[in-house]
Amino acid sequence: MNGENFYKCLGNETRLRCLLLLLVREQICVCDLADALEVSQPMISRHLAQLRACNLVSDHRQGQWVYYRLNAGLQSWQRSVLAATRDGLGAVAPCVEDVLRLQAIERQKQAGDCC
Repeated sequence: MNGENFYKCLGNETRLRCLLLLLVREQICVCDLADALEVSQPMISRHLAQLRACNLVSDHRQGQWVYYRLNAGLQSWQRSVLAATRDGLGAVAPCVEDVLRLQAIERQKQAGDCC
């Protein structure tokens, strides 16, 4: 992926917030991303599809749940940009609230159950 497409994918707040959460957790299911970002599942799915098309995330199905993670094939410069973005935005709104909501969601989940 060239730099222009990479930055275009990061240029949307919802996609950026998804990526920042995926830097905090190795993998997250669609429903937890939607709840953490307080947006609808169809909206999250649409943005995740765009991130997948840009090769920034990959997904796998586990039963009826679809989990997303950062693409293992990201180039080192891409990982560096994402890490620097996390370091710069991770402690400010809305990113800090996203992480707190995700942590609360994870605490509420029953063992082996997703949504």
